[in-house]
Amino acid sequence: MVTIGTFDGVHRGHKAILEQMRHIAGFNDGETVLLTFYPHPRMVLHPGDHGLRLLSTMEEKEELLSMAGVDHLVVYPFSEEFSRKTAFEYVRDMLVDQLHVHTLVVGYDHRFGRNREGDFLVLKELSQDFGFHLVEIAAQKLKDVKVSSTKIRTALEVGNIDQANESLGYDYEIHGTVVKGEGRGRQIGFPTANIGNIEPDKLLPAKGVYSVMVRIDEEKKRGVLNIGVRPTVSGSGNMSVEVHIPGFERDIYGKNITVGFLKRIRDEKKFGSVIELSEQIKEDIKLSLL
Repeated sequence: MVTIGTFDGVHRGHKAILEQMRHIAGFNDGETVLLTFYPHPRMVLHPGDHGLRLLSTMEEKEELLSMAGVDHLVVYPFSEEFSRKTAFEYVRDMLVDQLHVHTLVVGYDHRFGRNREGDFLVLKELSQDFGFHLVEIAAQKLKDVKVSSTKIRTALEVGNIDQANESLGYDYEIHGTVVKGEGRGRQIGFPTANIGNIEPDKLLPAKGVYSVMVRIDEEKKRGVLNIGVRPTVSGSGNMSVEVHIPGFERDIYGKNITVGFLKRIRDEKKFGSVIELSEQIKEDIKLSLL
């Protein structure tokens, strides 16, 4: 059983496709295969202006798909040459000749082939020509809204963590390494772990303050995270991602860190003094633990 797509974020809609594929595979004593592409097609076709930030890195996607029960993940290198394949060539060369597809499961809006010329009707004709079964999954809806990677990205870009997490079916995460910062947080009584080495193509939520779950090694702690330029204490204008973990004293420089976003607390803002900022951080901590 085969399905195809970028599956960015592996959200609830994707999982509905995978669940259907597992059901069909189990009924036919078969295995599930997911064909995906890297880099993301938009990054290859529009290298200068794609403006795309991804919900999941390839490593994250592999883990999410494994958790979703996919037996075999095939990552095909996407290129300009590959993008010129017609819908017929795509099905013949990839699905039939290489993957020996028995049943193809696709989402309601799946498009493929040169200039995205292929759709479900084209697939239906080709499935008859090449002798494989075809199953279409309808749009998955949450509160009457279609779930899509694009809509989840839009929600994160405006800081709507609740909507993003509901559509994903899990808390949105970023991964990085704890790096040396300027020590400004410690100077005002709220030491922070500065998160660096975040995958460049990974989407960061909107600037602001968030309640988060922090994972370092096997330890989990609640924290308050700021994404932004720290306008009260820094005039550099440089973006930073830093998290304060109340009561946490370990030296974690150089450690890998994972942050799961639970809720948005407020916008980032410039305060009139460090004292005002400190008082607000105290309130942020209280709100983060609710």
